[in-house]
Amino acid sequence: MLPWGGGIFDLQRSVKAGTALNTRLDHSNPLVFDTHELGRRPGAMQRLSREIAAPADFGLAGVIGVPEGAPVKLSLRLESVMEGVLVTGTARAQAVGECVRCLESVERELKADFQEMFSYPDADDRSRSKAEPADDAEDDEDTLFLEDGLFDLEPVLRDVVVLALPMQPVCREDCLGLCPDCGLSLNDDPDHHHDAVDIRWAALQGLVVTDQDDEKDNMSGTASDGVQGAAEKQEK
Repeated sequence: MLPWGGGIFDLQRSVKAGTALNTRLDHSNPLVFDTHELGRRPGAMQRLSREIAAPADFGLAGVIGVPEGAPVKLSLRLESVMEGVLVTGTARAQAVGECVRCLESVERELKADFQEMFSYPDADDRSRSKAEPADDAEDDEDTLFLEDGLFDLEPVLRDVVVLALPMQPVCREDCLGLCPDCGLSLNDDPDHHHDAVDIRWAALQGLVVTDQDDEKDNMSGTASDGVQGAAEKQEK
């Protein structure tokens, strides 16, 4: 239990509302935006363009994503509404990954559109009294808040980038993949194949080979005996 008796749920709610200790956003962070110039007059609008360096793990881990430090171009429209600031935007970047079929490098132009509401903490307090307790808890989990007029776009971007990327990237739609036996790229040699051997017949093939060898040995032995016999007759 926390000192003020609110429990862990209240701590999470305070962090979301931007009121907990040590949760102030860093104004120098390129993904943190300031809405003070926009003001709180409903209907006011501001357009912003910004190029930022992609943060680490920006995409689908181990599959495809925007490399850390690669440029990401953002085009944003900020609109002041009664509840907060409505952010509509587009992110553009170059994603890099690996073909799931042939393991060759894959590059994709990423374009992710998004729209998110960042609420004023006090506006949330006014609406809280009208909501049922269960609804209040659910809203807190989903709502993003402004913090001293600032908002952090990174969580939103991470979500939309993941949704915009292919879960199973391929170098081309008709990629043939790799040979399951030797790993050769079938794109380079579409006719490549291996003669299939049914393992159920492998033992019998071994017996056939053995019988053939024995037969050859017997034939060789018979021939040797015939030569030796002819030689003995000549001596007599």
